[in-house]
Amino acid sequence: MDERDEPTEYRQTPYKAPDGATEVLLIRHGASAPARPGRPFPLVDGHGDPELAPEGREQAERVAERLADERLDAIYVTPLRRTSETAAPLARRLGLEPRVERDLREVHLGEWEGGLFRKMVADDDPVAQRMFAEERWDVIPGAEKNEAFAARVEEGLVRLAAAHAGGRIAVFTHGGVIAQALAAATGARPFAFLGADNGSISRLVRLGGLSSLRGFNEVSHLDWSVPAPLTRRPWTPG
Repeated sequence: MDERDEPTEYRQTPYKAPDGATEVLLIRHGASAPARPGRPFPLVDGHGDPELAPEGREQAERVAERLADERLDAIYVTPLRRTSETAAPLARRLGLEPRVERDLREVHLGEWEGGLFRKMVADDDPVAQRMFAEERWDVIPGAEKNEAFAARVEEGLVRLAAAHAGGRIAVFTHGGVIAQALAAATGARPFAFLGADNGSISRLVRLGGLSSLRGFNEVSHLDWSVPAPLTRRPWTPG
């Protein structure tokens, strides 16, 4: 039997992003400082702006170690300092100056800004219960409308993907933004991806207005001394 008689075979091949697509690494900032009664976080354009906690700075270093050998075309942060503080170790290693993308800042929590959101969730406040049941941020008095939040996150991602077509970028952002971006990419419920860990990496591939989810909540680079429990852990925003 010569080569012309060999049966045709169609093998499975590894995933390859389409030509011109942009790989977006969505990195949740490190753990931020705790909220304390009577000591609200400072505000930036109405958003709570805590600094990183010591464990958050350690998470930032581990993110930098994880991505130090990756090719990145740009690093983006939001106007809130917990993202720029998390990005700083990686930016130093790669010699990249982080750029600010306002549209990927955290959802605005209205009257629950400044750290109050954490208390209301911890207290299992009835409004917090309703928020999780209905999967709507705007149940909170004065909070950003879900539709407005979704629109600005999409606008920001479209703009960044177009600016880096065919490349790869790291976006240091927030838990609510990551949840919104991944829900939009998959057609999932609004809060389906809520709860990405601090310092985690999620991956989107974007081509025009289309998104493909390639990974969620990668935490292999984080040093946890004990395995994470399989039971649900309380979620904290930001």
